[in-house]
Amino acid sequence: QAQLVESGGGLVQAGGSLRLSCAASGRTFSSYAMGWFRQAPGKERDLVAAISWTGGSTYYADSVKGRFTISRDNAKNMVYLQMNSLKPEDTAVYYCAADRRLLYSGSYYQRSDFGSWGQGTQVTVSS
Repeated sequence: QAQLVESGGGLVQAGGSLRLSCAASGRTFSSYAMGWFRQAPGKERDLVAAISWTGGSTYYADSVKGRFTISRDNAKNMVYLQMNSLKPEDTAVYYCAADRRLLYSGSYYQRSDFGSWGQGTQVTVSS
């Protein structure tokens, strides 16, 4: 399994930006799709964005389309989530996750497809 460590969370005002980073180790990072999930208190952990192993295909939840951008750097074993125009409803713990499927390049993802998780990083957006 991959080991994943998130960073970059914090407190930001509505309309501001944050960039989350996820450092991966422990397996061939570049061969697996990656995703960012978030979980607000009392709610399910939902997929926010995902990126294929090549970086050529991405998925975004409707709630973040046009505001968030997922990217990856396979040479550095890193995946990023650039979050712009943040809203109070974006407040959550954000988790980086690695897909179980080798060389997956599609655009359909569900939580059960992800087998490795980071510890999470808190994002708080104040109004």
